[in-house]
Amino acid sequence: MRRQVLRQPALSQHLLRPLTWVAGGFSTIALSTIALSATAGTDDFLQSSSVGAAGIDALRLHAPPYNLIGRKIAIGQVEIGRPGQFGVDKAVTQNQAVPLTRVFFRDAPARINTNVDSHAQHVASIMIGAVKGLRGVAPGARLYSSAAGTPKRYGQPEECLSAQYIAEQNGGDVRAINFSFGEALRQDPRPNPLLDGNALLTQCIDWSTRIHNVLYVVAGNQGKGGISIPTDNFNGINVAFTTRLEGIFRKLDFANLGDASGSGAAIAGIETNVGARRAIGLVAPGNDVSLVALNGNLTTSSGTSFAAPHVTATVALLQEYGDRQLRVSCKQPGCSLPWTLDARRAQVMKAVLLNSADKIQDAGDGLALGMSRTILDKNNRSWVESDAYRDRSLPLNTQMGVGQLNAFRAYQQFSPGQYSPETTVPAIGWDYRTVGVTVQGEGMKANNVEAEAPLFQDYVLEKPLQKGSYVSATLVWHRLVELVDKNNNGEFDLEESFRDRGLNTLTLYLMRADDNDIKQSLWSSISDVDSVQHLFHPVPATGRYKIRVQFQRQANDPIQPYAVAWWTVPAR
Repeated sequence: MRRQVLRQPALSQHLLRPLTWVAGGFSTIALSTIALSATAGTDDFLQSSSVGAAGIDALRLHAPPYNLIGRKIAIGQVEIGRPGQFGVDKAVTQNQAVPLTRVFFRDAPARINTNVDSHAQHVASIMIGAVKGLRGVAPGARLYSSAAGTPKRYGQPEECLSAQYIAEQNGGDVRAINFSFGEALRQDPRPNPLLDGNALLTQCIDWSTRIHNVLYVVAGNQGKGGISIPTDNFNGINVAFTTRLEGIFRKLDFANLGDASGSGAAIAGIETNVGARRAIGLVAPGNDVSLVALNGNLTTSSGTSFAAPHVTATVALLQEYGDRQLRVSCKQPGCSLPWTLDARRAQVMKAVLLNSADKIQDAGDGLALGMSRTILDKNNRSWVESDAYRDRSLPLNTQMGVGQLNAFRAYQQFSPGQYSPETTVPAIGWDYRTVGVTVQGEGMKANNVEAEAPLFQDYVLEKPLQKGSYVSATLVWHRLVELVDKNNNGEFDLEESFRDRGLNTLTLYLMRADDNDIKQSLWSSISDVDSVQHLFHPVPATGRYKIRVQFQRQANDPIQPYAVAWWTVPAR
């Protein structure tokens, strides 16, 4: 019964509506309606919105010369309910503000006027909203949405089924799926459940990421009272939310997850991840953001649920650009660098989004990689004032991950293309490859990885780096989760489960170009519990440098696919 109470429509949004602090906890406050003043231009309003320059700077990509709105790119949404679709549901008969492609109930077509939910509508509007005064991040994208519903028992199997069904839409080519909801840990049927990555829905996401090549973006709802599953996933991105400071989204909102290291500490393993592994990968605007209601009116609300879709829809913008480049690079049989089908891989998108995040405002000299703003935690500390900056074993800041999403910087990170360690690489780029130990065997082919790979890969930068400039590099790879497929149909079915085969350990190093011993590295990211490594470090002297990706410890297969992205400043 407790789970059913959590599922009531008014409370299913408690993470998602505006929150105000009252004695003993957070309380929702009413949605407010936006009135576009006749004296204020629509363009000014858009630029000050979460999608504009004050937020993730996605509107710049909509305009020439980029012209990126997510055309023909499929993204997904899974929630308890679903947004309304014009022509299907009476709730939206008077407007087409959120032009959905298809809506479903779990793994079947949606029933007319059933499971329509205002929260799901709000989330969808951030991704594909087509209101003149309030554009979504990717208004040209194809959005497929599934309502998982409210089963009488715990709902993770149905939610997994819904996610799998969405991942298979558009001919199996869905690039990212948004999760702006979660399961309360106390409803998990495991004895003494913890956020250890082994809830069924969490394992489902990590399995589907690898099998369906789709990036899951999850609202980071950990903390006291939080709906925490599946925020203990490894292969997706968990998102916290920021509020405006002096008109710009750049400060962690007080209503985010509990900080295990600060006041009001969360309970380790119950409200935060087990052990040293941190939850949040990125932050995005989420306080008082503009949304479209079922009736077409503009409203505002707050929460991680509204931060996550900014990230999901940014994937559509990047993938539209990537597909545009692929049409040129793949005219002949096969594709040539710098654009191959690796541009569509979920790991590449994750590495690009993380590595391009804003941390500290550039002074105008480009040494801080042109970052647009300084992101502050709840105690007004920047990323470089945190333990993640000082400690090589901590790739993520506990509150802000690697920083705040910047869609335009993500385009700048992605657009140079893919570069191989077989040659020197440019100042900005990315790659998808494997590391491991030399082996031969059919098992590797079965898991779609090469039969052999080197222990490490070196990316030698073609130009010397400028003293005092920062190097940003991010490495991501997947935890290996397999389906226990009882009927051997290759798909998850209700009553089936997953098997966690563990996480190989990869490490990331910044080294002088001529050095070969990692003990001589200038900086590194060496977490042994995370599926991401991230370094952000100043260059001590002008000279030649390289970035090394190394296979450190084997937990499952001896060959590990990975994606890496880097951003540096050449010497002047």
